[in-house]
Amino acid sequence: MSRQGFALLICVLILFAMGLSMVFNTTAAEVLDRALPRSTHHALIKQLLYALLGVLGAIVVWFVGYEQLLRLSGPLLIMGSTFLVLVFVPGIGQNINGAHRWIGIGGYSLQPSEFVKYLIPMYYIHKITTMAQPILLKDLLKLLGQIAIPLGLIWIEPDNGTAVIIIASLVVLFFLTKIRWVYWGLPILIMTGVGALAASQMPHVQNRIQIFLHPELDLQGKGHQPHQAKIAAGSGGFWGKGLAESMQKLNYLPEARSDYIAAIFAEEFGFVGISLLILIYMFIGYLGFSIAGKADNTRAFYLAAILTFLICFQAFLNLGVVSGLLPSKGTNLPFFSQGGSNLLANFIMVCILLNISEPKTANA
Repeated sequence: MSRQGFALLICVLILFAMGLSMVFNTTAAEVLDRALPRSTHHALIKQLLYALLGVLGAIVVWFVGYEQLLRLSGPLLIMGSTFLVLVFVPGIGQNINGAHRWIGIGGYSLQPSEFVKYLIPMYYIHKITTMAQPILLKDLLKLLGQIAIPLGLIWIEPDNGTAVIIIASLVVLFFLTKIRWVYWGLPILIMTGVGALAASQMPHVQNRIQIFLHPELDLQGKGHQPHQAKIAAGSGGFWGKGLAESMQKLNYLPEARSDYIAAIFAEEFGFVGISLLILIYMFIGYLGFSIAGKADNTRAFYLAAILTFLICFQAFLNLGVVSGLLPSKGTNLPFFSQGGSNLLANFIMVCILLNISEPKTANA
C-alpha cells in the first residue's frame, strides 16, 4: 500500500471511530429520553455490523481489483436498477416518511441508491473509455439514455439529494473525459435557466426559499430542523460543551444521529472540533486526488478522481446543510453518520482507492 493509501485508511478509521462514538452518544440519549423499548447499544451494534459487512465487501473488492469491477459495472448496474424497482414493491420495499428508498431484510434495511450512486459513474467510465475517440453525440446520448433509467428510478423514490449528487458526478466526468462542452454544458445551462425561471413563479418554491433563508418563520414545520441545528452548532462556542453534554440531542433535533450529527458534534466539541472534522475531510480529498494523479492508467485516474469527488461532495453537502448554507437534502456525512448502506458503500469505495494506490509492480 502506498503512503497516500495508508494515510487515507488512517483518516477513514479516525472518522469512523469519531462517528461511532457520536452515534452511540445521540441514540443512547434518544432511547433514555423517550423511554424507548430497546437497548441503548442497539444503534451502536447495528453500525458495527454494517461496518463489518463493509470490511468484508472491501476485502472482496480488493481481490477482484478495480479493473474487473469496471468491466462488471454494467451487470452490477442492472442488478442495482432491479433493486431500485423492488423498493416500490409492497412487502419488500419500505415506505418511510412518504419515500420508497429502502428494502427490508429482517430487522435491517438496504438502500440501493447508495450503491447505484457509485455504479453509474463507474459504468460511464467503463463505456466512455472503450468508445472510439472523439466521442460522437449519438454515442454519448445512447450512454446517457442507459444511465437515465436508474437515475429516473432514484428521482421518483423520491431521493432528490442522491439524484443531484449523481448528476454532479456526471458533470465532473464530462469535464475530465473531455466531452465537447456544447454536448452537455449548453443543454445544462438552458435547462437550469428555464427551470429556475419556472420555479421562481411557483408559490410553494418561493415559500421554501423563504423558509430556507429564515427557518424561524416555520418552526413547527420545515424550518424546525435547520433552526435547531443552528442552535446546536452555535451553542458549542469555541471549545464545545464536552462529550455527551449536548442538549439538542434530547428530542430537540430530529435525525440527530444521521443527517444532523455534525450539529451535535459541533455543540459538544465547538469550533475547534468541527474545524478538525472539516480538515480531515479536506485531507481525504487531497489524498484521493493524489492517488488519482499517480494512477498508472487513464481509467484508474478517472475512477479515483470521481470516487474522491463523491466522498468529499457528500461531506460538503451535509456540512453545508448543518451550517445553514444549503437547503436540506438528506445526505449522510461519510463514515460519520448513522446509515448502514452509506457506510457499507463508502468502505467499499475507499478500498477501490486503496487498490488503485497500489504500486504499479503490485498491480501488474
